[in-house]
Amino acid sequence: MRTEVAEALIDIEAELRRLGLWDRIPPSSEALASTEPFCLDTLSLPQWLQFVFLPTLYRMLEQEQSLPRRCAITPMAQEHFHGSGHGVDALLAALQRVDDLLTEGDEGLAR
Repeated sequence: MRTEVAEALIDIEAELRRLGLWDRIPPSSEALASTEPFCLDTLSLPQWLQFVFLPTLYRMLEQEQSLPRRCAITPMAQEHFHGSGHGVDALLAALQRVDDLLTEGDEGLAR
């Protein structure tokens, strides 16, 4: 399961890059310190994915830490991109894979 999560994270990064939503300059430390869900008050969703979500999960995988038992990012992404004109189907599919893998339950995490 960890390999599948890593592959989905790589797909998320690739799609953000393909869509031109990958920033070369990171946000300020103040913006990253937001306590709001998804750093909604300081970052765009693509920035949150790039600078918070992906690094956190990559680090957890590398350090063999327990992964979250629930994940529901896809609905937020669907809302964020609704009507944007971006071709985000592949990005949403990769996010949904992460949601599904992390929310499968304890038996999925043991794989």
